[in-house]
Amino acid sequence: MNDLKVFSGRANIRLAKLICDYLGMPLGQLSVGNFPDGEIQCKIDQDVRGQDVFIIQPTCPPVNDNLMELLILIESFKRASAERITAVIPYFGYARQDRKDEGRVPITAKLVANLLPVAGADRILTMDLHAAQIQGFFDIPVDHLTASPVFENFIRFQGIPEEQLLVVSPDEGSIKRAAHYSKSLGGSLAIIDKRRYGNRVEQANLIGGPIEGKIAVIFDDLISTAGSICGAAHVVRRYGAEKIYIGATHGILCGNAVANLKDAPVESIALTDTIPLPEELLPNLKLLSVAPLLGEAIRRIHCHESVSRLFTDMKLWSGKH
Repeated sequence: MNDLKVFSGRANIRLAKLICDYLGMPLGQLSVGNFPDGEIQCKIDQDVRGQDVFIIQPTCPPVNDNLMELLILIESFKRASAERITAVIPYFGYARQDRKDEGRVPITAKLVANLLPVAGADRILTMDLHAAQIQGFFDIPVDHLTASPVFENFIRFQGIPEEQLLVVSPDEGSIKRAAHYSKSLGGSLAIIDKRRYGNRVEQANLIGGPIEGKIAVIFDDLISTAGSICGAAHVVRRYGAEKIYIGATHGILCGNAVANLKDAPVESIALTDTIPLPEELLPNLKLLSVAPLLGEAIRRIHCHESVSRLFTDMKLWSGKH
């Protein structure tokens, strides 16, 4: 794989280094900084002509800075005559604006999908999009990964008896994800009835059961202010769950998220490292790395092997990492 090169923007260098450790190769040499007026500058410090280049850069907060940096990096590699450029975006920002749900609003997920190939990206590698149909906004190939094998291994490690396990969907939009976990892990399935009234969210009812004495696991794709997932945890506890675990792929954790999570009646909070977070942020925070998953996907894309078969293979080897 001598013609494979992996580079990173400044958004999540730790994850990029872990991916390179998995691949057994050094992280590419790249200088990124800012001009005095705040404009981003970069310089590729090695030859990439004819190389298969992967740029790792989640568009996490500060979203606009990281997105612009990614576009500039792609443009730099395009002008440096890289053979192929894959934007590895572990967390894809602006994904929540994926439709016009009212008049005179933008579809910014489509706008970002248009910007990336214009900058020079030939392929996208991302993980747990807020809405899977965003893949259709792109006119270039998209490999959409899921962190479910990582979470499944984490839950299995807790040793929860299958007859006591309850997988909970925090809202109607996450039913498909919860059903997948319920099928894979076993146990029963429940759904939180979440209703939105303007800026107010009400979570009063729980569909499914029985709940009494169960160990509940609540999964979501992201935690932003943590209002929804913590509200779901309080509802499940009120219905009699013995223990509650929550997990999400992307820990954005903005606003009152940390305070909400500290007050939530949960045993542990499992988040992946798609977005950089200090593990000491919360006393019960468990950071799970998706570096082996992303690294293996990069290797398979480079070697023209199946990426979809990765998830079958993950069940065999992910527990070793």
